[in-house]
Amino acid sequence: MMTDTPALEIRTRAVGPWPMNTYVLVCPVTRQSVLVDPGAEPETLSALLQDTIPTAILLTHTHRDHIGALDVMRQQLGVPLQAHRGPHANGVQLDAERWLADGDTVTIGLCGLRACATPGHSADMLSFVLVDDHRVLVGDTVFDSGPGRTWSVEGFQTTLVTLRQIVLAWPDTTICYPGHGPSFCLGDRRAAIEAFVDRDHGAFFGDATWS
Repeated sequence: MMTDTPALEIRTRAVGPWPMNTYVLVCPVTRQSVLVDPGAEPETLSALLQDTIPTAILLTHTHRDHIGALDVMRQQLGVPLQAHRGPHANGVQLDAERWLADGDTVTIGLCGLRACATPGHSADMLSFVLVDDHRVLVGDTVFDSGPGRTWSVEGFQTTLVTLRQIVLAWPDTTICYPGHGPSFCLGDRRAAIEAFVDRDHGAFFGDATWS
């Protein structure tokens, strides 16, 4: 990490009936923040933003458990929504102030994120790489125990490409912050992920674990 770049503070809470990790990223110098994946419980999300200056709402993707409180938080915060142009999940209609593409950057005070397209679990999946840092918000791209669920053979094959070409290209020191469950160090799972992508899965799709 570059020593002259402040490290973003990551705040997180699991919200909703199928606990989903909402994140708030805060610049420690300016106190500017972004809210990532407002899935549910607006009161909890507001508390998570306490003592910060919200500047944007970001989405990793548009599955319902990740956007359940989106309308309420947009109205409450009055900040721009930034998300992938789509196609969005399950016919979701989204009107964002900024469409993010692979490689686009998001500024948070003196810090920044880089959007990284990581499709498979959904076509509009984005991961957010913290600039000059070793941490990545991966949404439902990858979890400690396996990849995100897929709903078609094509989706699963896309996941394999994403794992092979994008996730495994990150360094071992990368800490992944997923949409569900605990964060994990990529280096601890590299061997299992490499074995997984090298395996012949046939016409598989659905839930999977590395084993």
